Amino acid sequence: MLGLNGSYHFYLRRNYTDLRKGFDSLSGIVRNEWNRNPMSGDIFIFFNRRRNQVKMLYWEGDGFSVYFKRLEKGTYEVPELRYQSDHAELTNESLMLILRGIKLCSIKRRIRYENVQN
Repeated sequence: MLGLNGSYHFYLRRNYTDLRKGFDSLSGIVRNEWNRNPMSGDIFIFFNRRRNQVKMLYWEGDGFSVYFKRLEKGTYEVPELRYQSDHAELTNESLMLILRGIKLCSIKRRIRYENVQN
């Protein structure tokens, strides 16, 4: 079962995707356009043109699973990517905010200690 916790890497496709695509076509995008292994255990996120549907592709060790959601009203906010890449890595927190409809620009984070080892 798909869980959106910090142990996964989440990759978002910059361009819209025709969400009629299935397992093979989505894994082909990951492999051919992103040069990533779709069976890595990472979660790959795709939005349609209108941004009211999302598909997430995930390899579960013995096969692919897809999470698919269509909003009845409203749209998903897709973050602006800083670089001209065709995909970007997201944190699980950002993904949860996107899926819940919370504006990312309104989030203010408080300072926290980070243990950075050299």
